[in-house]
Amino acid sequence: MAQNNIGSKRLVVGAHYGLRDWIAQRMTAVIMAAYTVILLVWFFTAKDFSYEGWAGIFAHQWMKLATFVTLLALFYHAWVGIRDIWMDYVKPVGVRLALYALTIVWLLACAGYAAQILWRV
Repeated sequence: MAQNNIGSKRLVVGAHYGLRDWIAQRMTAVIMAAYTVILLVWFFTAKDFSYEGWAGIFAHQWMKLATFVTLLALFYHAWVGIRDIWMDYVKPVGVRLALYALTIVWLLACAGYAAQILWRV
């Protein structure tokens, strides 16, 4: 009888078939959703709808940190999604690796720029 690798007796080793990336995207989505709720509550309870009021939200160190953590979650969320797109649709290995490198450089530059903006307020 032939070896049957279908169903509950299938031998799964090594790659985990994307479970870690799936969980990472769900966790980063939860972080972004929680931050959005915090920001909306803060916005709708605000009394000062001016630049000073908006800048006042980000004057607190904990808000800067929460914003930066959320942006890092966004960048990692984007990396997992874009990496999957490159893996699925770009077949030449050299082109795919170049796109990986450009994507990483772009996301790191965005993270650096976000940190610069946040801690300048």
